[in-house]
Amino acid sequence: MLERLLRIARKPPHVIAHRARQEALSIIDRWRLPRRARAFDVNALLSACAAPDIDTLWQRLRVAPYATYMPRESDAATMGEHERARVRMAATRAARHEVDLLGSGPVDLGPRIDWHTDFKSGLAFPDTHARAIDYADLCRPSDVKVPWELSRLQWALPLGQAWTLDRDDRWASAARDIIEQWIDANPVGRGPAWAIAMEAAMRIFTWTWLFHALGDAPSWRDPSFRVRFLRTLFLHGEHVHDYREWSDVNGNHCTADAAALVFAGLFFGAGRAPKRWADTGWRLLCEEMPRQVLDDGVDFEGSVPYHRLVLELFLLPALYRKAQGLDVPETYASRLRAMDGFTRAYMRSDGSSPWLGDADDGRALPLGGQAIDDHRYLTQIVSDAFGGAAPLEHEPSEVLWVLGPRARQASPSAPLPSSSAFPTGGVYIMRNARDHVLIDASPVGMAGRGGHGHNDCLAFDAMLDGVHLISDRGTFVYTASALERNRFRSTASHNTPQIDGAEINRLDEAALWTLGRDAEPHIDVWSTSEARDVFEGRHTGYHRLPSPVTPVRRITLEHATHTLMVEDRFEGSGPHRVDVHLYLAPGVPVESLGDRAVRLARRFVARFEGDGWRLHIAPTRVSPSYGTARDSYLLHLTHEGELAALRITIRPEPENRSIDEGIRNDRT
Repeated sequence: MLERLLRIARKPPHVIAHRARQEALSIIDRWRLPRRARAFDVNALLSACAAPDIDTLWQRLRVAPYATYMPRESDAATMGEHERARVRMAATRAARHEVDLLGSGPVDLGPRIDWHTDFKSGLAFPDTHARAIDYADLCRPSDVKVPWELSRLQWALPLGQAWTLDRDDRWASAARDIIEQWIDANPVGRGPAWAIAMEAAMRIFTWTWLFHALGDAPSWRDPSFRVRFLRTLFLHGEHVHDYREWSDVNGNHCTADAAALVFAGLFFGAGRAPKRWADTGWRLLCEEMPRQVLDDGVDFEGSVPYHRLVLELFLLPALYRKAQGLDVPETYASRLRAMDGFTRAYMRSDGSSPWLGDADDGRALPLGGQAIDDHRYLTQIVSDAFGGAAPLEHEPSEVLWVLGPRARQASPSAPLPSSSAFPTGGVYIMRNARDHVLIDASPVGMAGRGGHGHNDCLAFDAMLDGVHLISDRGTFVYTASALERNRFRSTASHNTPQIDGAEINRLDEAALWTLGRDAEPHIDVWSTSEARDVFEGRHTGYHRLPSPVTPVRRITLEHATHTLMVEDRFEGSGPHRVDVHLYLAPGVPVESLGDRAVRLARRFVARFEGDGWRLHIAPTRVSPSYGTARDSYLLHLTHEGELAALRITIRPEPENRSIDEGIRNDRT
């Protein structure tokens, strides 16, 4: 508590006043919330929603337009056999209370779900006033994200999808049972599910969608269940409004809170409180959009996976407003299109995306079955709602649930983007039909605070000739292990030079989402042509050393030969130890060809040139999604003494090279 108060004291006065009100409310709410929940009976609910009875309210809410298309039974054929099978399989698992969350593997939760336990570690969080819970306790190996993810109920969404396809009430009944168990075990304001406003916000997305999907099912007609469901959902809106995570610099938590207020407000519609939620949420979104989304469309937190989440959080409320005939300003829509432009650029041709920055698998309303790192569905949703470029070709599952049958009538897929620069966000992308190289030259994320960015300035990720070879290492975990959290976001876990074992930006081992603001990037060269793309950049992260060093990295992609050249030089003097790490993508085998070369993926050769450099090949782990780690290899180059340049060249072997003779014409 003392540390939290000290952090608050360093904020601007208006932020301190806001936090002081929340802290005071938190103390009062230990006694107020139980009374509020008991007093908020059916009559209070009807009064707040300006409705005469629960059935009238239920039907009014049912016919109100929603943010996404709600499929009818007649739409089942539109979904396709593969999608119907996927939904039914997922619904069957949900009905059995079987989940697979955050790297847990399949877990049977049993007939009575324990909502307060991190089932990966077996450690439980207390059933007490939520604001008193130390959910980031680094002294025990528990991960609050597990009970949080469980309580988001996104794993139960397939039950609503299966009902819309089959009209089999067993799906609706299973969803009702899960919701009632959750209500019983999680009184408002108690337990980890209420510890932060964002978790209540994420449930608002899920619950409102399930209401529109299942609201006419036989097992949802019981008036007592309808009252419990709507009371609890209304109290979610109150909680998010009272405890919204707003400060002088805001990130995805504030965005989620604001988006959920729009959802709760538009869902309930009539009534003073819902109108206040909708207005407050939309005002916050309009204010935060230009603060959090840079002018080139890159989310300022420094993470590709979080860029996807933030785009969803800004997009879904805009879709809800459009569905209800409300205005979405062009300034807002244009920033959504800019975010979509960055999404198109970072997506590889195979539908995968780099793991730049943090990744916790977060989604706002996950309705599709595509891979967790496939973000292409967003290009069709943004294009359909707000114009811009045609969508990228993608697996249609997600957009079928969001857009409905018209998703099948979309315009032809757009060609892949050309090489492109996002200078404000600090991301540079070299690409053609077979190659994709992403270079991170971004400043410290979240306006210099750290956020979900890593120590990865001048790092790169590379797919060559259709093979993903060089990979970011990923995230792995947050509070479950401070050691692993800091290891995976450290300089040594990224494909960038490290000097004298120092971090590019200073790490505070106990502050898992902050970085020192040491590395200011500077771009010397960015040029693209039919023949080659060239990037050259530097940063100041090692200027604080007793003997300062400036790393300068030049990266060249030769399009016709799928050849990547990485040249590092170091401006400074005196003896230093320099480490350059190259993490191979999972499944890429490596074979030593002596102390100056290796064979990768059985058909690429990587050569290393530079006086005094030594190569070591080591097994390692990379994390493709939160809580998971896969075996891989690290190419570790080291040099000790006076600074010396290094050149790395990766190209397909001539006898196996897959060169498209028409690549110059195919580049788009």
